[in-house]
Amino acid sequence: MTTKVTKATRQAEPGDGVPGEGLWARERFAPPGAATAVLVHGERALLKIKHAPQQLIDIFVMPLVFLLMFTYLFGGAIGGSARDYLQYLLPGILVLSVMTVTLYAGTALSTDITGGVHDRFRTLPFWQPASVLGTLFGGLVRYTIVLTVGVLVGLALGFRPDAGVGGVLLTVLALLLFAISVGWVFTALGVVVPTPETITTAGMMVLGPLLFTSNIFVDPDTMPGWMQFVVDLNPATHASTAARGLMHGTATVGEIGALLGICAALTAVFLPLTVVLYRRR
Repeated sequence: MTTKVTKATRQAEPGDGVPGEGLWARERFAPPGAATAVLVHGERALLKIKHAPQQLIDIFVMPLVFLLMFTYLFGGAIGGSARDYLQYLLPGILVLSVMTVTLYAGTALSTDITGGVHDRFRTLPFWQPASVLGTLFGGLVRYTIVLTVGVLVGLALGFRPDAGVGGVLLTVLALLLFAISVGWVFTALGVVVPTPETITTAGMMVLGPLLFTSNIFVDPDTMPGWMQFVVDLNPATHASTAARGLMHGTATVGEIGALLGICAALTAVFLPLTVVLYRRR
């Protein structure tokens, strides 16, 4: 028996009726909101870490190498004994480690721009700063890992925080905030440099003097007056001082206020600057 499909029972298909009507009548998806776009780009940042786990190797190795090298090579000469020097050194090494890892924020953004991903994003209907803010998620994972490894290695070598677990957790939270703030500096740099490799070169030229003219490794009381002035101006000095205070339970309101003020200033300047530069790129 032959089955006949009448016009009344056949489902409507694109192209029926006025030519082009099906195309114009098709339901369109609403563009994602700003929060959704940021979360999607945050997931993308985490997937990049998952598919390139080798980039985590230096994050694991860096605090281990710095702690072993400075504790056992210079600890006796600087602190009297390796164990005593470790009590002073560890919070500073945590600051050094997270500041170095902030280079990845600029490298990831520069890779997207030079690889053409940024141009593709600009054709899509979502809140464009989401692609910048989403890199924050990947950075948070890296900062948390390097801080956790640093604390665990320090505890294994003999570091004992006088403020206990609470002091360690407060230190980690404070340094996460500091790392995010510093990360915006290199994110802005990642928008303007021609290649991702330039971030590493330019970043180390900035970070090297910044880290070694601070109180990360030695107490500035032994330095000449003019050098103490330079050290006091260094943001890494205030981050290390606050971290030591939180770890050992001696932090003052002024030390914590100085750290929070630096974080607020860096974010207020470089976050909007990064977004503006990214839109103009």
